[in-house]
Amino acid sequence: MLDTHARRWVEPVIGAVARLLHRAGLSANAVTVLAMLTGVLAALWVAAGWAWTGIAVLWLSGLLDAADGALARMTRTSPFGAILDITFDRVVEIAMIVALAWRYPQARFILVILAGIIAVAMSLFLSIAAALRNHSVKSFHYAPGLGERTEAFICISLMIAGPGHLAAWTGLFIGVIVYTMAQRLRHAARVLAAEDAG
Repeated sequence: MLDTHARRWVEPVIGAVARLLHRAGLSANAVTVLAMLTGVLAALWVAAGWAWTGIAVLWLSGLLDAADGALARMTRTSPFGAILDITFDRVVEIAMIVALAWRYPQARFILVILAGIIAVAMSLFLSIAAALRNHSVKSFHYAPGLGERTEAFICISLMIAGPGHLAAWTGLFIGVIVYTMAQRLRHAARVLAAEDAG
């Protein structure tokens, strides 16, 4: 939701970072890789017990992840770049889940459930992207919903910062994902019905 509706407020910062990275000679795909490596580094900080450092580095990873798309639109977008972006986003999320499971073994069961829900949600997201015509600036049809990248980072940050309530924060994240899946299914059904009627 925030990625879709609040984008215009942070777009100047994202654009400035993208221009800086472009002047440094980095390609969009290189920034995508850098964002993933930064996110994995954040997970390592979390696993080592440096929670606030991990959160700060995670959000730096998110900024780079947003800047890679802006950089691609400034230079040249590619389907391969979109594949890297979607895949590496999941690498960061799973790295964080593994780090939290390592640090807090008592929460491993609900963290495994979260990882499974993310896998199902991404299958749905990609199925919808493949089934619907694309009319956006993205490389594929993007079905918006409550839980987008920023909401995921907020939930993960709460999970890291509040380990005493890790199960509750993880449950909240699962709830956000499940609600988003329902939104995206309704969206796909409406669009497909409209296409069939037209």
